[in-house]
Amino acid sequence: MKTRSWHGPRFWAILTLIGLLVPLIAACGGVTTAPPEPGTTTAAPSASPSAAATIAPATATAEATAAPSDTASATATAPAETAEPSATSAPQGSGSTDSSNIPDQLEYGAAAQLYYTDAARVMKLAEIAGLDWVRQQVPWKDTEVPDRTFGFQELDKVVDTVAASNKKLMLSVAKSPDWATGRPGDNGLPQNKEDFGRFVEELAKRYTGKVHSIEIWNEQNLAVENGGRVTEADAGRYVEMLKEAYTRIKAVDPSIAVVVGALSSTGVTEVNTAVDDITYYKAMYTYNNGEIKNYMDAQGFHPATALNPPDALWPDQPGPGPGWQDSRTHYFRHIEDVRQVMVDNGLADKQIWITEMGWATQNNTPGYEYGNSISFEQQAQYLEGALFRTKTQYQDFVGVVFIWNLNFAVTWGTAGNELHEQAAFGILNPDWSPRPAFTAIQGFINAERRGGQ
Repeated sequence: MKTRSWHGPRFWAILTLIGLLVPLIAACGGVTTAPPEPGTTTAAPSASPSAAATIAPATATAEATAAPSDTASATATAPAETAEPSATSAPQGSGSTDSSNIPDQLEYGAAAQLYYTDAARVMKLAEIAGLDWVRQQVPWKDTEVPDRTFGFQELDKVVDTVAASNKKLMLSVAKSPDWATGRPGDNGLPQNKEDFGRFVEELAKRYTGKVHSIEIWNEQNLAVENGGRVTEADAGRYVEMLKEAYTRIKAVDPSIAVVVGALSSTGVTEVNTAVDDITYYKAMYTYNNGEIKNYMDAQGFHPATALNPPDALWPDQPGPGPGWQDSRTHYFRHIEDVRQVMVDNGLADKQIWITEMGWATQNNTPGYEYGNSISFEQQAQYLEGALFRTKTQYQDFVGVVFIWNLNFAVTWGTAGNELHEQAAFGILNPDWSPRPAFTAIQGFINAERRGGQ
């Protein structure tokens, strides 16, 4: 990739990173499809955090997605004694009533794994990188039990740690409990939207002033995120759930930015796999005369970059191959297609938030073999190039870009699987040391804030 003039502060950034990391280190002890043959397409892999990590400073391990559900009742707190909004008393959606968390210039973040790890150390590294935000996924199924009490013990720690760091926090809420779907283990959309609405309302109440955005679901156009089956008609079910969530959240704290869950960038439509993302976007945006525009602050987006550089785009500028070349859904610039659909459907005034963006490196997970062709240095170059492209060409409509991901290599390394695909997307090594991508991101953000280009 062509060298940019904002590479100049790189030497300074590395010295800063080394100076800050030395005392820090001293102080601290979905479904994927098989890789396609050239000329075929595939659903993009789900990227829901599920790594295992240690509970610092102890040596015990636990699944890192959330507080274990079998202990939730022992640590549960009863829902606040306030009346639930009724269909008649709840405020109607009309767009955000408080824009304080909708940035007027591009901001930067990273998806982090803060459950069951040294969250303070993660946040210190976020500070070193210059990030404004962190994004933590919250599996609903591990946080609310059938008697409608909540196991918030571990999430409380996460939220308080982020608040102490003065960073903004996005909670990405997904994965229904069995009692809400009526089908064991499917993680899909709930049968009753009111159940989900009550849960996100409780999040807004409990963490008022500490949570700045809530993303409603994750890649809901994938069957694995929707109970094992997905059709275009499910877009309407999703909008109804979004409306319920938006209304309840805004009634508690109008400043919380409500983000429509990012779809998986895929051209595949097959009931047991996925719905083509453009088809699903259109179905959401046209449902019930386009009312979704009144119940959202931004649209989430997940580029499925495979091994394609950030400036490439099929068919005029295809990536290097082999494979993952002949569909625009395999490219970072697919964001341009999504934006056009928004404009065509009257959502030009809504931002896109890139809530996951990354390039995989060497890994041992089937379906992510393309990462074996990307070095750490290429990962850094691609991420830096994507930030540059977003800043220079997309900043009129992109509000926040979240790197996927900050520290998943650390948590997967603790579990003994340093080569899991989620670790492969990380910008830290399993021993907490920075990869070239970390240094590149730090240098870019520092230079951009000092006015360099």
